[in-house]
Amino acid sequence: MQRFTIFLFLAVLTIGSSSDSRPRSPSRRVQLVPRFVQGMTLRYRIETRASSNVRVTTPITNPEGGSQFQQTTSFLVRLDVLAAPPAQGEPGPVRFRATFEKSHAMSETDAFAPEADSLVTAIDNLERHSVEFTLGSAGQLSDIKGLEQVSTDPAAAERVLSWTSVLSSEGSFPKSGIEIGQKWNTERPLTGLPLTGLIWRAESSYLRNEPCAVSAAASDSGGAAVGGQGCAVILTRFEISRHGSERSDATPENYIRNGLRTSGRWTGSGESLNSVSLADGFLVSSTQTATQDLDYEIVSASSGSRVRHAGQTKTQTEITLVPSPPRSAS
Repeated sequence: MQRFTIFLFLAVLTIGSSSDSRPRSPSRRVQLVPRFVQGMTLRYRIETRASSNVRVTTPITNPEGGSQFQQTTSFLVRLDVLAAPPAQGEPGPVRFRATFEKSHAMSETDAFAPEADSLVTAIDNLERHSVEFTLGSAGQLSDIKGLEQVSTDPAAAERVLSWTSVLSSEGSFPKSGIEIGQKWNTERPLTGLPLTGLIWRAESSYLRNEPCAVSAAASDSGGAAVGGQGCAVILTRFEISRHGSERSDATPENYIRNGLRTSGRWTGSGESLNSVSLADGFLVSSTQTATQDLDYEIVSASSGSRVRHAGQTKTQTEITLVPSPPRSAS
């Protein structure tokens, strides 16, 4: 259950349809589309802190069941571009190999929690391992290979790769480009959760340009010029809401097929402050915070037994493009 709430913000950050009705001068617009090139290497540091007080109430009381959960994860990831669209800046899938040069997690709970321990072990075991995946232009992941060698835990997979959605920005900006002072809205339905009708809405603003917090040395060969023209600073505020009342049927099809019904509420809010290179569209830094409040039930249609999830989760994630180590002399 906790994996839904902890990773939701990262998973939807860059996916959606953008709308902006304000007329703009084409000469002042910029297109922040990443210009990935085959053979290019980037390195990112990802730090995530998550806390949850979600309590699960079941027909059978578990005296050891806890509700307080805190976890921190830290990654240093080398991203090698294995395949990219032939023309730089053109939309299309990009194939990456992510090598976890450093990978560590710590968790604290107020009771026995084998799932938390399993997740920590899986993340720690990622160090020095590589995972290949394809990232679509809207931030969607596919064709993941190599993660099964470390863990079959889906929560571990979600944690170690959920941040990659912010690398692809095409779906989060108006297609005509943006300019300083412009605001635009993004909206999309949320799927794969215990309730239907959930909507993610965001308002983004192009605040300013400023020097990038990383030099051109942050990338290896491949024609990247990170920071050469400065960075665009983008602020995004979002909220999660649901169509319909809390009492209305919100059961997803896969739950219905298993003889279950769901109802309740799931809301959230948060913001991100992103710095994006004007030279090549690469994410240079991102600070994200999110809070989600939930209170929903899953009911067996045949027996009437109920499981209730209620509480709040908070996450904070920092993603930073870091310089590559100097090449050793041959």
